[in-house]
Amino acid sequence: MHELRKDPLLQRWVVVLSDDSKPPSFYCADRRRGIPPRAPCPLCEIGDDAVEIFRIPNSDPARPPRVRVIANNHPILQVEGSLGRRGIGMYDAMNGIGASEIVIESPTHDVEPDERRTDNLSLVLETYRMRIEDLQKDMRLRYVLVFKNHGRAAGAVYDHPHSQIVATPITPRAVKDELYGARTHFGLKERCVFCDILREERRAGSRVIAENRDFIAFVPYAPRFPFEIWILPNEHQYSFVSLKSEQTPNLASIISLCTGKLGAVLEDPPYNMVLHTSPNKVPRPGHWQTLDDDYHWHIELLPNLLTHAGFEWGSGFHVLATTPEDAARYLREAR
Repeated sequence: MHELRKDPLLQRWVVVLSDDSKPPSFYCADRRRGIPPRAPCPLCEIGDDAVEIFRIPNSDPARPPRVRVIANNHPILQVEGSLGRRGIGMYDAMNGIGASEIVIESPTHDVEPDERRTDNLSLVLETYRMRIEDLQKDMRLRYVLVFKNHGRAAGAVYDHPHSQIVATPITPRAVKDELYGARTHFGLKERCVFCDILREERRAGSRVIAENRDFIAFVPYAPRFPFEIWILPNEHQYSFVSLKSEQTPNLASIISLCTGKLGAVLEDPPYNMVLHTSPNKVPRPGHWQTLDDDYHWHIELLPNLLTHAGFEWGSGFHVLATTPEDAARYLREAR
């Protein structure tokens, strides 16, 4: 079983895999290469040993499901077992308990959900919502992370359209930093910081890429990466589970629009799409009681364009060669 270990200085957790990777597995490959072809594609030809968790069937029963969720055969965390929290001298550890799921977004191998297929992307988003809601019923789990890796440099293992859901028994440090920042802002001003950001971006306009009735997409004022995009619901919603079914097509539309613009401006760059939602409040009553008011779920699109060097790693600063305002303008003008 894999193990979770806690850094006592920075209070962050790492996953230590139980299987040993040899040095050649870390040799640098050309980041520009695509994902090596496989025959057959593991996500096209699902074996009998695959554990199906959820599906949205096709109207034609003879055809593959439109969306399918299966258990990851090589999970970061596994759902069976107990947490086994323990101390090892001064250090903290626990068993690698959680959930690792793969969302097969389309039955078609070489077609990503895009502007012409927002109906299918809507089904994928609805799948995320239902899986988060279901996983939050597990009292061992604190956070459900949904992400999509596009391109080999961004960590994609398959070229079949897919995303992943990983539920963890702790709230990740990056999410905690957001939660604490949001709670501090609300304590000072009695307003959601994300709602304030949304209003300011709409007022300034220079970083806004697109907007529809339910959602807005913009380049943040102080992004970590060039051409980083945030997508927020216009209505205050602290949890992705609160997403209304009538809002889903507009979310699918603005995601497709933004990924299409990234592809047009940057020639189909590798990117990570990450859903930031509220942690599970059930296991720790009284811990995140202001979440309903101070947190605001959102999606981050993070192009994988740069390699961090010593300054970035040593200082924690991010260096941008393109201003957020120029990046937003390039993206707005992309067709």
